[in-house]
Amino acid sequence: MSQDNLQPILAAFQQMSSWEIAAALMGVAYILLAAKESQWCWLFAFFSTLVYTVLFWHDQLPMQALLNFYYMGMAIYGFWAWHKHGKQTDTLKISRWPWLWHIGFMVVGVAVSAVVSAYLQKTGQSQSPVLDAYTTVFSVMNTWLIARKVLENWLYWAVIDGAATLLYVQTGYYATAVLFVLNTILAIVGFISWVKLYRQQTK
Repeated sequence: MSQDNLQPILAAFQQMSSWEIAAALMGVAYILLAAKESQWCWLFAFFSTLVYTVLFWHDQLPMQALLNFYYMGMAIYGFWAWHKHGKQTDTLKISRWPWLWHIGFMVVGVAVSAVVSAYLQKTGQSQSPVLDAYTTVFSVMNTWLIARKVLENWLYWAVIDGAATLLYVQTGYYATAVLFVLNTILAIVGFISWVKLYRQQTK
């Protein structure tokens, strides 16, 4: 990569506020703890998305602020669900969905995303309406899967975060794009970790 290409990335990192850095680090901690099936991942998720909600609202990005506000609510639900089933006699186990459920999940996601994308294109409210719509819709839907400990959620996150990386590159958010590359890698690590845990619980 040439110096000219690195310059905007380095400048983006230098412009990151301490709150943005803290939110990003808590987001990484959330993924790492979720991969270990620790209920405390949701605590980091809550505070990370709380900071992002305030930052995005302040920077006049209402859709991103609302998305992170939704994440806050799901963090509370996720902690409750994992804690509720934390007893040895009532454990919320990692589960797998049948193929038909995944097909239905993707069909609904694509349909809703297409409607949102068309709206964004018509109103001109997004620099990249297709990627913006699809990443947002599937992020909302997939957060429910991880809260319910559906194994395949990590595969969805790998695709979503990969697409989000491209979105942030296209819109000039280079620092956030680098963070989402890390998130994509961590999603794969999370999937491998949960596969091992799933095999242990099904023995």
